[in-house]
Amino acid sequence: MKKWINIVCVFFLLPVTGWAQSDSTFKLIGMQTGDIVDFTVDNLENVYVLTSRNTIYKFDAKGESVGTYNDVKKYGKATLIDVSNPLKVLLYYTDFATIVVLDRFLNIVNSIDLRKQNILQARAIGQSYDNKVWVYDELENKLKKIDEDGKVLLETPDFRLLLGQSPTPLKIFDENKYVYLYDSLQGVFVFDYYGALKNNIMISHWQNFKVNGKYIYGSRADTLYRYEISTFRLDEWKMPEAILGSSAFDFTTSRLYALRKKCEGKDNCILIYSFR
Repeated sequence: MKKWINIVCVFFLLPVTGWAQSDSTFKLIGMQTGDIVDFTVDNLENVYVLTSRNTIYKFDAKGESVGTYNDVKKYGKATLIDVSNPLKVLLYYTDFATIVVLDRFLNIVNSIDLRKQNILQARAIGQSYDNKVWVYDELENKLKKIDEDGKVLLETPDFRLLLGQSPTPLKIFDENKYVYLYDSLQGVFVFDYYGALKNNIMISHWQNFKVNGKYIYGSRADTLYRYEISTFRLDEWKMPEAILGSSAFDFTTSRLYALRKKCEGKDNCILIYSFR
């Protein structure tokens, strides 16, 4: 098994600045209604909707249905849906330690049983830049890259030795030659592809965390955040009144999506805003 080498930890905190901006930044441009329990959005503005029956629908940027996944009898409800590659969707089922790989039309391509590789407890997974999969093995406290058969290609040393602590990542993102592990208490751990820790960004207690391009997005209470990775600048917006109390948010470089139980007399809707 090939392992990461040349582990060099560079641990420092980045200064963060921020300022409040008004909700005039946001403009309502669309709304989607229906049986919506949860959702996520890819970089092409495709919206993936999870229903109360665990069916997943894919809608394009115009709101037209372009795919359906309805094979829910075997695993039930997906714990995590990764759409960072619009051509390859990952569904992760924690209880079964299984990743189901779908194509862009939400047809099943294959499934990966992590237990066959002795990965028995993994809270977070994420797609890699080369169409492989990152997995954080909680029992071994290692970040691993696996192929489509589940074979381990790379792995870090035990994080307890590397960091002096054991993170509990909720999300994994692979963006611009770095891997981001988000622990809501300990912040964002940033690694290069050789396994070297490059930074620990002290962003904590954010919900709806997402790394997209050069930004990190998230929310907390009544505030939306956008952190620019290269400049360390933090933009803050107070939420428009219409989306206060939303159960989930998602972000692209130009849009904000908010899931609400009620809007304009309709149940379960996603409000879509443009923002600058």
